[in-house]
Amino acid sequence: MKQNRPRKKVIISGGGTGGHIFPAISIARALKKADPGAQILFVGAEGKMEMEKVPKAGFEIIGLPVRGFQRKFNIKNLKIAGGLLSSIKKANQLLRKFRPDVVVGTGGYASGPVLFAAGRKKIPTLIQEQNSYPGITNKILAGKAAKICVAYYGMEKYFPADKIVFTGNPVRNDLGDNLENRGLAIRHCRLDDSKKTLLVLGGSLGARTINRAVTGALKELAKLDFQVIWQCGQFYFETAKSSFEKAGPANIILRDFIMRMDLAYAVADLVISRAGASTISELSLIAKPVILVPSPNVAEDHQTKNAMALVENNAAKLVEDNKAEKILIPVASALINRENELQFLSENIKKFAVNDSADRIADMIIKLAEE
Repeated sequence: MKQNRPRKKVIISGGGTGGHIFPAISIARALKKADPGAQILFVGAEGKMEMEKVPKAGFEIIGLPVRGFQRKFNIKNLKIAGGLLSSIKKANQLLRKFRPDVVVGTGGYASGPVLFAAGRKKIPTLIQEQNSYPGITNKILAGKAAKICVAYYGMEKYFPADKIVFTGNPVRNDLGDNLENRGLAIRHCRLDDSKKTLLVLGGSLGARTINRAVTGALKELAKLDFQVIWQCGQFYFETAKSSFEKAGPANIILRDFIMRMDLAYAVADLVISRAGASTISELSLIAKPVILVPSPNVAEDHQTKNAMALVENNAAKLVEDNKAEKILIPVASALINRENELQFLSENIKKFAVNDSADRIADMIIKLAEE
């Protein structure tokens, strides 16, 4: 009698920001598509946005009491260290109970303890490194990783070359669904089809400098002949809303979070964004011209390195964070009317796109599980 093959069990760990969460969810969906019987468990950080986003996507998640260390010496680091030790202990308990075939890390606070514990138990681990310059945690974890999936070439400078697999960064499944349907996007966003649209993205949590640049230019923006979708992030929404209501610009739509990014992208003629790896991958896939404002508040300044990979190939414009409050909106206002330059940027950023990243990573996970 033919025996049924055991169900594959996979833990996916990562979060803190949308840049870690959405790739993780995309990988999980691709894995379920490739192997519907696979059992997937997410591990996140308690109180972080993955604890909300992952269940909404239909997956179970368990939280760890882990937080990121302060870069400079801070008494809070003692408490954070305690949380890290507690998280490693809880991760060990979780591994014994769930017994995964593979553990996947997409970055963020929670991935460290789980991949560390899995490596010590000789459970195969896969790191999905999104950036062109890896953080110290992934450099440490790479030693015991079975495979390291990357989105930029030349990563052998940081990781063992025999473990590296180029896959690109997974993006949200629905981004291209309505890219050609501008009419639907215009109606959904309640915009004027005769005007160009600037999409300003502050990330899932918000980007202070970008928000300040828009806030400081509200009166000027109200006079210009294009419209703006301004996603300010949940942390800055109340402040942005107060300034927005005082200025009352009719050509600006303010949101804390955009649920239908497919429609927002469909209507955008130009995008302003931070230079997170996942956002860059999304913009490459849909070929949108972008002005990148790298965040200075990330480890190893990896957003600047991400941005420069595009800028050096004429695939994006860059405005430095310390100059953005003064020049970001004037630069965008001039660029949005230069049709040839927008087309040039669009054609070049498209060259960075990888369409099947999540599927490639899912196939790699299945191979590791079977081995």
